[in-house]
Amino acid sequence: MHIKIGDTVIITSGFNKNETGEVIKIDKKTRKIVVKGINFKFKHIKPNTENEIGEIKQFEAPIHHSNVKLNLIDVS
Repeated sequence: MHIKIGDTVIITSGFNKNETGEVIKIDKKTRKIVVKGINFKFKHIKPNTENEIGEIKQFEAPIHHSNVKLNLIDVS
């Protein structure tokens, strides 16, 4: 794969096109990556008992590696 953890990438397709972020996780088996601050999804969790409270959890979903490219103009 052409991307490593810690690289800054640009999203080339999808809802978050032209946004940049840092790679925080790579799944080599499915060839997907998780980019910090990109592709947020929501999970609604129901309470299991009367004493619990339901909640909405927000997390970063993985993106296929072919939908990103390395940001060669790194501002460091």
